[in-house]
Amino acid sequence: MSVTLRPAESADLLPVGALHQRSRVAAYSSFLPAEALADPTPEAMGEYWVHRWTWERADHLMTVAERDSVLAGFSYFGPDDAGDPATGLLNAIHLEPTERGRGVGRALMLDALTNMRARGWRRAVLWVLRDNTHARHFYERGGWHPTGQQRDETIGTALTPQLRYTRPL
Repeated sequence: MSVTLRPAESADLLPVGALHQRSRVAAYSSFLPAEALADPTPEAMGEYWVHRWTWERADHLMTVAERDSVLAGFSYFGPDDAGDPATGLLNAIHLEPTERGRGVGRALMLDALTNMRARGWRRAVLWVLRDNTHARHFYERGGWHPTGQQRDETIGTALTPQLRYTRPL
């Protein structure tokens, strides 16, 4: 049962959205209230990805991971949100909850870093929820380090502090 990675296609976006919502609920439910995670619905999250990909596909890359032809996870990256031309931003790695700890996240991260290097970026950054200790440990094991920058965003009705991480490419 091996995992394969490939660039996303438009037909992947609705399933990616549903997976994204399942991933958020599984990963964030220990520190965010259920009502904050109830919206958007999996269908609405799929529509979000259809819309976002329409506008960003020229300079962003979504990669999907499949195990035995079944969607197992995805990554998404693009240019730095702070405008640094030498830096790429890893926007997302999300997994089907049953895939956690099975190497899919690591494969997606390594693939994203390779593709970022191929675009000529020298550094990668990401934002991670401060209270998502599992994800923070995952990234730290992958060579990422906190920059000291923090921002607050909302997920549903919950204010969520986020930390910026970086690593050289």
